[in-house]
Parts: sequence; structure tokens; C-alpha cells
Amino acid sequence: MIVTIAAAELRLMLRSRLALVGLASLLLLSAIAAVTSGVQMAAAASARAEAQATTDAQFKSQPDRHPHRMVHYGTYALRPVGPLAAFDPGVDAFTGTVLFLEGHRQNSATFGAARESSDLLRFGQLTPAFVLQSLAPLLLVFLGFASVARERESGSLRALRAHGTDTLRIMGGKALALGGVAALAMLPALVALAWAAASAPAEAGMAALTALAYAAYLLIWVLAIVAASAFARTSQGALVGLIAAWAIVVVLVPRAAAGWAGVAEPLPSRVDTEFAIAADLRKLGDSHNANDPHFAAFKASVLKQYGVSRVEDLPVNYRGIQAMEGERLTSQLFAEYGARADTIQMAQSARLAAMGLLSPALTVRRASMLAAATDLSTHLEFLRQAEAYRFDLVQRLNRLQAEAVSSADDGARSRDPIADRRTRISADFWKSMPEFRFVQQSPAIRASAMLHTLGLLALWLAVAAGLFWLAARRLAGQAA
Repeated sequence: MIVTIAAAELRLMLRSRLALVGLASLLLLSAIAAVTSGVQMAAAASARAEAQATTDAQFKSQPDRHPHRMVHYGTYALRPVGPLAAFDPGVDAFTGTVLFLEGHRQNSATFGAARESSDLLRFGQLTPAFVLQSLAPLLLVFLGFASVARERESGSLRALRAHGTDTLRIMGGKALALGGVAALAMLPALVALAWAAASAPAEAGMAALTALAYAAYLLIWVLAIVAASAFARTSQGALVGLIAAWAIVVVLVPRAAAGWAGVAEPLPSRVDTEFAIAADLRKLGDSHNANDPHFAAFKASVLKQYGVSRVEDLPVNYRGIQAMEGERLTSQLFAEYGARADTIQMAQSARLAAMGLLSPALTVRRASMLAAATDLSTHLEFLRQAEAYRFDLVQRLNRLQAEAVSSADDGARSRDPIADRRTRISADFWKSMPEFRFVQQSPAIRASAMLHTLGLLALWLAVAAGLFWLAARRLAGQAA
């Protein structure tokens, strides 16, 4: 009987020109989103890999130079694109994906698409995730708002009851039909996920979890829409209530939650942070000031370590040793400020996750970003790994200055061209420097991080099922 009612409901939808146009439009939009996002991410992945290889080659091909010149020449770190990023690019558009790495500074990530596009991008990129999160529920609302209310208004509900069909089966048939539409709406996204899994078999499990999360999300909407249609007195009332619910759940709560998280956990601006770091650096010490207390004490400790009384008698170049100490101090300060910023951003993210109790759209969005490795924690891990690489690279170059450059030549190079040429060490040293490679979290770790979001979706599904059952009980009382 449930299947029979579902078949009848689907035939009714097929006779509706509005339903056909709406479903065809969503499928076309979803297919376009899957194709364009896939092409764009493939191009981005290729461009970033090529850019990383090019910048590595440029660094290694530098001529004979003073090591400190290479400290300031710097290099770039680019975050690679994951295979599931085409489904949900997550925070990539807003955080930036390229870092310039140099000595004495910790730069911000650049080239975020949102900074180089119109404000329309902030509403949502046209991706399979956005279509399923925002547009598919709206289509389901327009197709299912009258599913039960129409039967009550036309009097056919009593006829169905007279044939021995209870209200739970009637609503089950309506939900089955609407669920079939939801499954059809998911088809292009499922194809995109399957393609990503085929291109990267290690990500197949994450693709399956993503599909499961979105199937649960759309099922929540299906059950809620049929229940609302049963609760409402009229079809018009059901439509108004469901559109209001969609606007609150999909649009209002996510944006209000983001604003609330920013107010509750304010993040200092980059300018304020730069000023604070500069002030703290002045307190730490100035490596260019011979009378600075910290570096005067450091100089004395170095002389004592080597058992000499003058810098000129050291077996190493003191300028390189001093540069290493200065970089250690600045990097330690960068790490402290970075850890504070990371803590604030993760606290903001935790507040957003908690707001998933008010909006399943927030929860499923978080789930897909975790699965695609395009979430905030992945971006912060990229920053941490890039900073660790920057510090290691700069210290390697400083050590070269200390061990491969004569102290006498280093002190005279600004006034003696011959001494300047002797401070330029072989370009072979640049070729021996390690390259930056971002190590992404394994699928197992990301899957464990998704358990919370999947649990919240299961809770929402239980609530929707409860409302569905209550609506069936209420409808049975009215029909009696």
C-alpha cells in the first residue's frame, strides 16, 4: 500500500509542469555545479602543483650568493587540493592557499577567491555541496508541502482510510515519493563523489561518508515536510511555514551563528597582531644593537662556550650564530601568537558546531568540509607545517652563514668587493635544501572527526521521525 500511494504521488508530480521544471532545473544546476567545480578544482590542483614545483626550482637554481640573501629571497608554500574539494571547497575561498616564506617574518596566506571576486561568492559557491545544502531542500518544500494537506482538503483522506489504509502508511507513501525525488536530486552529486573516489581510492571511504551525511540531511527534510503538511490546516499554511523554516535553517541560523561566534570569540585583526608582535620583539632584544642586554649576554655565552675572549677568535662566523638566535626568538614569538589565534578560531568553529543543534544545514556543511579536508583545522595545520618548514629553512641558511662564510669577509663585504665575492657560497647548497610538502590528515583521522557531526545528523533524523510519527497520530485522530 505504501508503494502504491508513493506511485500515485509520483504520477501526480509528473503531471505538474511546475514540479517537472523545478526538478529538471535542480538536476541541471547540480550537474553544472559538479562539472564546473570538478574542472575548476582539477585546474587549481594542477596550477598549485606546477607553481610549487616552479618556485622550488627557482630557489634551487639561484646563483652563488651570501646565505642571508637567500633568507630574504624566500620561497612559497602552496596548499594542495584534495580529491573531494570539488564537492565542497570549504574555507579555501576565504583563507587563502599560498604563503610566502622568508626570514624574520610570518606572512598571511593569500589568493583567497572571496577576496578577488564579487560579494555574491559569500552567499555560496555553486558546488554540489551548496546545491544539496540550500537548493534541494527548497525544491522538496515546493513538491511536498501539499502532499498530505491536499488529501485532507479534497476529502480523499477519508476514502483512503475507508479502504483500510492507516495514516502512517499514507504518510509513508508520501515520504517514499518525496524521498525518490530527493534521491534523484542527489544523483549528480553522487556521480561526482564516485568520480573522486575512483581517482583517489584512498578517499573512497570519505566519499561514502559524505554521501551518507547528505542522504540523512535530505531524509530529515523529507520527513519534516510530510509531517508539516500533515500538521497544517491548509496547503497554503504548510507552504508558508515550510518556506519560513527553510529560510531560518538554511539562511538565517548559519549566518547568525557565524556572527555570534565572531562576537563571542573575537579574533584580533592582522594589523593589531603585527603591532603587538613588533612591540614584543623590541622587548626581546635587537640583534643589530651591540649594547642590547639580551644579545650582549648571548654574545658572552657564545664566547664562553668556545673559550675565547673576542668574536674575531671564534671558529665560526658570529653573525650567523647571532642570526640563528634572532630567528629563534622571533619564531618563538610567532608560534605564541599563532597558537593564540588558532585557539580563538577553533573556539569559533566549536561554537558553530554547537549551533548545529539549531540547524542541520550547519551540521552537514561541517561534515562535508571535514570529509573533503577543506575545513578550518586543515587550513591551520597547513599554516603550522609551513611555519615549521620556514623556520627550518631559515636556520639552515643561517647555519651556512655561521659555518661556510668567513667572519672577516662577512664584516668587510660591504666595503671590499673581493671579500663580498668570497662570502658568496656555492649554489650547490641551495639544491640540498628540502622542499615543502604538506602532509594532510589521514582519512581515518578525518572520519573520527566526523563522528560528532554524524551523531548530530542522527539526532536530527530522530527528531524528524518523531514529528512524522506524531503527525500521523494527529492525522489519525482527525480522520476518525
